[in-house]
Amino acid sequence: MIIGRCLIRLRLFSPNSLKEKRRILKSLIERLKSRYNISIAEVGENDSWQIAEIGIAVVANKAVFADEVINKIVHFIDNFDSVEIIDIDIEMID
Repeated sequence: MIIGRCLIRLRLFSPNSLKEKRRILKSLIERLKSRYNISIAEVGENDSWQIAEIGIAVVANKAVFADEVINKIVHFIDNFDSVEIIDIDIEMID
């Protein structure tokens, strides 16, 4: 069993409040959950309006598959309108 772990730091452009930030992140997280079979949550920068950290976990039989899924997720987020990726930390755990 391989666990793919990814921590993504995001910049959000439009929120003027934490409520707006939560709305944007909820939309992004729900789309990713429905499209890919992953565990995902906001894991940091909870009180910042324009910065967010999301954690993603993928369980797979092979590291190649987990890496492929994470790359698709990063590509999806990169094309999501309201956010910009600042930093990505990816790790495969045996």
